[in-house]
Parts: sequence; structure tokens; C-alpha cells
Amino acid sequence: MSQMPRPTAMSTCPSCEEPVESGDRFCGACGYDLSAVPAPPDHLPTVTPAADGTAPAQAPAVDWPSAPELDSSDTPAPVHLPTDLPGTDSGGSELPSAVRFDGVPGQAGESAVSGDYTLPAPDPRTVPPEALATPPAGTKLCVACRAGHVDRDGYCENCGHAQPRERDHMEQELGAVAAVSDRGLRHHRNEDAFAIASAALPDGTPSVVSIVCDGVSSATRPDEASLAASRAASEALLESLPRGTHPQQAMHDAIVVAAEAVNVLAQEPGSASEHAPHQNAPACTLVGAIVAKDLLIVGWVGDSRAYWVPDDRTAPAARLTEDDSWAAQMVAAGLMNEAEAYADERAHAITGWLGADAYELEPHTASFKPDRPGVVVVCTDGLWNYAEAAEEMARVIPADAAHRPLHSAQVLVGHALDGGGHDNVTVAVLPFPVPPQGQDRPRPGGVGKSRGPRGSST
Repeated sequence: MSQMPRPTAMSTCPSCEEPVESGDRFCGACGYDLSAVPAPPDHLPTVTPAADGTAPAQAPAVDWPSAPELDSSDTPAPVHLPTDLPGTDSGGSELPSAVRFDGVPGQAGESAVSGDYTLPAPDPRTVPPEALATPPAGTKLCVACRAGHVDRDGYCENCGHAQPRERDHMEQELGAVAAVSDRGLRHHRNEDAFAIASAALPDGTPSVVSIVCDGVSSATRPDEASLAASRAASEALLESLPRGTHPQQAMHDAIVVAAEAVNVLAQEPGSASEHAPHQNAPACTLVGAIVAKDLLIVGWVGDSRAYWVPDDRTAPAARLTEDDSWAAQMVAAGLMNEAEAYADERAHAITGWLGADAYELEPHTASFKPDRPGVVVVCTDGLWNYAEAAEEMARVIPADAAHRPLHSAQVLVGHALDGGGHDNVTVAVLPFPVPPQGQDRPRPGGVGKSRGPRGSST
């Protein structure tokens, strides 16, 4: 269906807006003189005459180029591309003939700087590896773009990517002992530290040492405290054990040395910008283990723990330490059972630590004589919060932990991260006994506590 054409709209009277014919001189409705020129509307701009009454000068006419006409052959006019026309920048200078974006000078001696802005580093996805510049000595390349240099603040100068810190995730394996530490999923840094080592006793038999420390987050520079304590305790054990010091006495002395190392931090100006006079002195907890001959020695201050897990999982596992914490005190005093105490929000408030503001240093040590093979798990609360009971720890750790300590430590850290990773996680796994060459494992049996040179466990 076609549409009929509409008639041309009639004009209207400027006064009453009634329709009028094109030849009318007066409006038939109101009598308005249609030949009169109407006044301009108020909303339109007006031209102000000059002071002498003359009309203002008109703007010069623009000489627009006329389009070329077609010749008799009907050939179209030639097409001009933008690049065919000369141009200048906003300052009046001629535009460059070519622009580079890869930061590589086009000719020898040509600068890669355009004006006041340095061109970005090359994209490693499009540039051959041999074309990437070698970073100057003492600097690092970004782990993300592999092109920019890492600034002193830990960020890439090219892509701005934050670089992982060395302590965010650490792994170490040393013969019969291994340890893994991870920042976790909620903390902005890793405040845990560990040290593992081996030493020969005076008779030549090997001994294995592991130290795990957890920085107190409410204190100043907790990451420095845990690192200083772990190193000092390990070095003290490596000096005393070869001299013939009894392992339990050596562990006690090592904890004292570690406490002194943390105390020194309170006397030094803090290297971290967060240091303030109103904050607590640097502090950390410590737990350590020594496997020497048929002895298993543990020592601790704070709430980091050590667990015994036998290779024969039908035998019971055991927790070898007692926390220096509010919850442990409530249980020991008979005021709460263990479930009630650890459900309280004050449960993890520690009552013992290494630091200048500690009430009194009371190193705890204990000596055991396991008569079956197994492993010792030395860890911070970042792990045992997700496997608190000894039975839970035994279920989490792989069955071949004695033969693959590093893999077992990785599995335990992964268990904590899968559970939420609310804290830093550090764990060391020590097989017991240290596997001697050409000898069988000890016969199966239980775990018995023995008396050391300082008497029973302290």
C-alpha cells in the first residue's frame, strides 16, 4: 500500500498563528499586516554597533577551495590522502616522518626519548630475547614483563607490577630435614622464619637441627625478630653439639642466645618505617627439635608446636610441646576444658615469647626416646590451627614423610592454605632416627620421655 503525498504546510500569522495564504497581505483572523518585518526574538544574539554608530566590521571571508570539475572524459577528481598534505604540531614545528614505539633508536646515536617522555620498554612477547637489555649490576628484571627494572620500592618501572619478596615463600631441603614457609593468603608479609642444619657429634654420628620462629604481629619488626632468633639458635647449636654438649642442654642454651639476639633489636633503630616508640619491642616465638642418635630433643617458648607422627599410623601420634598461651593456662588451672579454652577469643594470646619486653624467659625443653621410626613436625600456629590434634596432623601428613620430607612439608603448607591461610605458615619435617648407612631401622615400639642432664622436661 502506498501513501498519499501530504500537502505543503501553510504559513501562519506571526500574531495569532492562524493559517494564512501565501498571497495574503493581512491576516483574515486578526488583521495583522503580514508585510511588516517581525522583530527578532529575544533569545537570539544582537550585534552592538560601534561607538561612532557605524556597523561593526565583518569577518573576512574564507577563501574555500573549489572542487575540481570533471573533464570531458568524466574522470573523477584525484584523491588526496592525509599523508600527502604537510602538517605541523601545536608549536608550529614540522611533524616527524615516522614514530617508533619500541624504544629502540632507529639509527646509531638517535635517542629513544621524545620530548620530555621516555618511550616504554619493549614488550617481551614481541621482541626476541636477545634484544632485551641486560639489567645493570645490583638490579633485577620484573618477573611479570621481563623487560622493566625493579625500583627500590619493589615495583617494576615499566609495568608497575609488585615483585614477590624473598620471604613470601621459602623452601629448603638438607639431607634428612626439610622446611617450607609461606606468607599465607591474608598477611601482607611473612613474619615466620626457619633454620635447618646438620652437625656431627664428637663420635662422628650425625645430628639434625630445625628451628621455627613466628614473629608476634602486634610487636615492632616481627619479621626481623623471627629471622634473628632462628639464625642465632641454629648457629648456637652448630657450635655446641660438636663440642659434646648434651643436646637438651644445647637446646636450652640456644633459646637463651636467640632471646638475646631479639633483645638487641630493641636497642637498634628500626629499619622499617612502621617503627614507633609506642609499639612493643620486637618479639617472636620459637620451637626447635634435635635428632641425635636415639634421642629426640624439643625446646620452645610461645605457642609454636612440635608433633610426633610414627611411620606406623596404627600407633598413636603425640604433641610434644605445651603452649605458652592463655588457653593452655586455663586448661592447666582446671578452669576450662580444652574445647572451651580454644574456642575463646583470648585463646591465642601468648604468655611467653622472646623479646625485650618478655616478663621472664623460661625456655622449655624435653627429651624423648622413640623406639619406632617416625617424623617430627615442627610448625607455627599457621599450620596447627588447621590440624590441631595430633591425630589430625597424622592424617594430613603423607605416609612416606620419612622418605620425602620436603614433599611432606609442602603438603602440610598446602593444607593450611586450602583451609584459608589466615596466618603465615611454616613447617619443618625431621625423620627419626637419622638413617644410618648400612643399618636397619629401630624396632617398633612406643615413645617414652627420658631424663636429660637437667632432669625431667622443663
